[in-house]
Amino acid sequence: MIKPIQNAFKIPELRKRIMFTVMLLIVYRLGAHITLPGIDDGALEAFFNDLRARNESTGNVLALINIFSGGAFSQMTIFALGIQPYISASIIMQLLPLLIPSLEKLSKEPDGRKKITQYTRYGTVLLSILQGIMISVLLRNPGSLIGGDAGVIVNNPTIWWHALAVLTLTAGTAFVMWLGEQITERGIGQGISIIITVGIMAGFPKGVATVYNQLFQNPRFGILQLVLLFALIIIAVMGTIFIHLSVRKIPIQYGRQIRGGKVFGGRSMTLPLRVNTAGMIPIIFAVMLITFPSVLISLLPAEWGGWVGVLASLMDPGNPSFLYLSIYALLIIGFTYFYTAVQINPVQMAEDLQKNGGFIPGLRPGKQTAEYINTTLTRITLPGALFLAAIAVIPISITSWLEVGGMVEGASVLIVVGVVLDTVSQIESYLTMRHYDGFLKDRRVKGRRGR
Repeated sequence: MIKPIQNAFKIPELRKRIMFTVMLLIVYRLGAHITLPGIDDGALEAFFNDLRARNESTGNVLALINIFSGGAFSQMTIFALGIQPYISASIIMQLLPLLIPSLEKLSKEPDGRKKITQYTRYGTVLLSILQGIMISVLLRNPGSLIGGDAGVIVNNPTIWWHALAVLTLTAGTAFVMWLGEQITERGIGQGISIIITVGIMAGFPKGVATVYNQLFQNPRFGILQLVLLFALIIIAVMGTIFIHLSVRKIPIQYGRQIRGGKVFGGRSMTLPLRVNTAGMIPIIFAVMLITFPSVLISLLPAEWGGWVGVLASLMDPGNPSFLYLSIYALLIIGFTYFYTAVQINPVQMAEDLQKNGGFIPGLRPGKQTAEYINTTLTRITLPGALFLAAIAVIPISITSWLEVGGMVEGASVLIVVGVVLDTVSQIESYLTMRHYDGFLKDRRVKGRRGR
């Protein structure tokens, strides 16, 4: 993995792409430290500390938003929303074709993907405006979320300040989205994923500081617990790499066809099906859904009886119960199957194979092939779903016991490891192409000399 990165800087084009990506990421991180106008930084920090102390459920929802913004949300900067509205809009646009036949038809057209991408951008702006309005209202009246007198965060909350805040947050999200698209087009790797990864890695020093403080301040956290924490991280990374690279290869045979006196086809290939097709999307869905009941329970008045306290303890993500972890794991498994079904259409795959003269040995083209692909996909999705549930649930249990973590370590590992592997794979592809071009060029030169 290190060798391709070293060789990458020897190629001018690839070196230019890497430097372009680094420059845009620096711009992104600079913007993540520019606070919205009119914000009292001290009051804002006190508000988030008080929120985490009073309401663990709402704090975890905001922590999920904060991790995708690279810590910009807790500082309420111009990039506070980060890329989260774009992710939400992308997920919505992937699900809408199942409900709207016209969008499904549009996605299959030659230029349909470009139009859907444009709709995703419009959806991103719309979601940014709605979330910007909610944030501006919250900053003006923080007591509505944590109760009591939460202090004054905005120095002069006029209607013009609200308009400026919404406009700034929306423009910040649009700019981050543009940065991601520019990285994808002119840089290296998938831009949006790299931006999310950089945001996650930006919180790494704070996590190290938390572990360091726990080692000297928490009597329950010693050398044994520290070794256990590092072992957990290593196992999670190794497991993520294994699942990310695991594929089930289905043999495909193409029949021979004679066109104009020339023979086409007759070759053997494989159809790779990834074990973890859904990626980290199921964890994001499950986190959003599992924290929603917790937020509702926290809003119920305490005088309603002791059952409110029982429900709050059962659904408390800060001290997760067995019921909470079980529901969380089942949600991840269910969403994994659902999102995999959205991403892969066995009937369409069977039709494409049949159109191109391909078939699976021993199976008839069409319905029988589609059923085989669907059965195989269902079987290999199970270990992927169980792994996602394990990598999400086990870190919660251990870090809650050690008092050193939040709720989204599993998603963080999946994102960071997956993006690093994809980026390195793309760098290796550039190096392979250059190697082949150089080899063919040398052969042509030698052939000319031989003549």
